Amino acid sequence: MAIAESQLETWSSQGSVTQSSQTYATVKLALESKDAAYAGRLTYCFLQGSYGNDTNVYADSDVDVIIKMQDIFYYDTSRLSGPDLAAFNQSLSTGSGYNYDQFRSEVTTVLQKRFGTDASPDKKVIWIKPNGGRRNTDVLPAVQFRRYHRFTGNSSDYNEGICFWPTGGDRVENFPKQHSDNVTTKHQATSSRFKPTVRIWKNMRNRMIQNGVIRDGLAPSYYLEGLLYNVPNENFVANRVQTFENCLKWIQASKREDLVCANYMFWLLREKQHTSWSPQSCQTFLAELQKFWNNGGK
Repeated sequence: MAIAESQLETWSSQGSVTQSSQTYATVKLALESKDAAYAGRLTYCFLQGSYGNDTNVYADSDVDVIIKMQDIFYYDTSRLSGPDLAAFNQSLSTGSGYNYDQFRSEVTTVLQKRFGTDASPDKKVIWIKPNGGRRNTDVLPAVQFRRYHRFTGNSSDYNEGICFWPTGGDRVENFPKQHSDNVTTKHQATSSRFKPTVRIWKNMRNRMIQNGVIRDGLAPSYYLEGLLYNVPNENFVANRVQTFENCLKWIQASKREDLVCANYMFWLLREKQHTSWSPQSCQTFLAELQKFWNNGGK
């Protein structure tokens, strides 16, 4: 027994953005303080995650903010040819000595000055506790990252993203702008049906967590967006029930090792890679999702 069209329509709705917008404005103002040690350097603040991509549902609470340092960059040159790599290495300068750890420390200082003990650094982000109308927020300090494809000295070709280092961990690379641009293009190409479909899947996941069917964290929103991003556009139709069935059927029959993240920069399903979803976790989620659907959402 499929879930009713009316229920899917309810689940397709976007959650409130008023508090998240106000929270982001408050945090952004603090990060752009003229008293910040990095104030003379080029930085950008932007939303990422569900609120940044308009796929938030009513249960979403965390506001994810990135502050990106543009004045320095880290890089991956593994795709360069021998001559291009030699040219790149020759172009490197000594630099100012300013690095990611210093930037993260300065961001932490700014946030603790503004929010006091409500702001505390974690392994990856600086958490800001909710207070009054302010939502729970995580701030990720990141710096420019470049994935090079060509470098001649006179010109170069690279994908620009971000990178950061979790405390005690290896460098993490990501491409949030590409992710945002690609899901927006997908949304437009599906007659504005992609993002409501993502919200339906997120609400179904949340209900399964509430019912104790799957554990929290098994199917992160980022990977659900990536999973549905791979589904061909013609499967997103006006009828919500048919769209769900089309998408699930396509994913179940797909060659999953070929699925990509929505940023089109990483494989979606790989073992033990911080940029990819565990294939086993994906399979577990899909199997339970099928049961949930067959049982009418119970």
